[in-house]
Amino acid sequence: MADQIKVAVITQAGGAHLGAYFPALAEARDAASVVLADSSGDSFERARKALGSKLAGVYKSHAEMLAKEKPKMAMVSMEAVEAPAAIDACLDAGVHVFAEKPACIRAEDFAKLAAKADSKHLFLMLALANRKLAEPLKARELVDSGTIGKVYGIDMHFIADQTRLTKPSYHERWYAQKARAGGGHLTWLGIHWLDLAMWVTGSRCLEVSGFKGLVGGQPIDVEDSAAIALRFDNGTFGTLTSGYYLDRGKQSLLKIWGSAGWLSLDLIERKLTWYSTESGTGELHEFRDETAPRGYSPFVAAAVTASARDASPPITAQDSLHVLQTIFAAYTAAETGRTQRVG
Repeated sequence: MADQIKVAVITQAGGAHLGAYFPALAEARDAASVVLADSSGDSFERARKALGSKLAGVYKSHAEMLAKEKPKMAMVSMEAVEAPAAIDACLDAGVHVFAEKPACIRAEDFAKLAAKADSKHLFLMLALANRKLAEPLKARELVDSGTIGKVYGIDMHFIADQTRLTKPSYHERWYAQKARAGGGHLTWLGIHWLDLAMWVTGSRCLEVSGFKGLVGGQPIDVEDSAAIALRFDNGTFGTLTSGYYLDRGKQSLLKIWGSAGWLSLDLIERKLTWYSTESGTGELHEFRDETAPRGYSPFVAAAVTASARDASPPITAQDSLHVLQTIFAAYTAAETGRTQRVG
């Protein structure tokens, strides 16, 4: 196909979500071929198994790969502290970027990359994959159409297991160390729900306050718990609980109340429920799509297609930046005890 492109993957030992990204690229119809740069070489065999003949080359140096292969899009899955340099190299090479979150340890570092991407008319897409799942797409449609009326308030939580934090092997991973990750649960998992809430409601956060800390007492220096309050530009308020609390599994919720009803989205249960008085009598509805693709595949495919066809990306550089600015403002608010403006 004429629109098919070459996609690069830039990673390192311990690169996150490669087990999802390689199969997603194998399935992406607009990815004609894939080239891989991994300074450790650890991911080479995994890539060969997942990509087969679609894998067109492997490198130890991403600079060499970018110069020789000239991909149209690059997926960067690296430690947050090291990601900005790799993203910057891709942008300098004129390559669209899909970046594993949080892709920085300071929002201002990502702000420079977003400005460069926009100035070069390149995409910089943070890997916030919930945007392309069936239930969030339906939720956004309901809010946009006015089915629940004017948005009044938002509540969200994303809870994962505390068990992983008890393992010494986890303590050594980059996302369990502040100097390498920038933060903990909020930057790694809570970020998905914060972005989803703003995307579904078409809003941006203006101010944030809250708390963060270690409730589980494990020997890590990033938070395992955060509770934040937010004020949005549409006049509404919201709350987010983000933490490692369970023995196993995950729990999630995005609830939005409006002048004509409410909606409740649970992506773990794959269920969207809403109530609307728009027609005059309140009715309860439920939406599920068991056949729709899950995980990262729809988002990766959308990023590849956007890069191949110069179409709208699944997330913009500025949206990616804004959710990061909100999170790092929440960290500052927790550390200072003062509400912070975002951006």
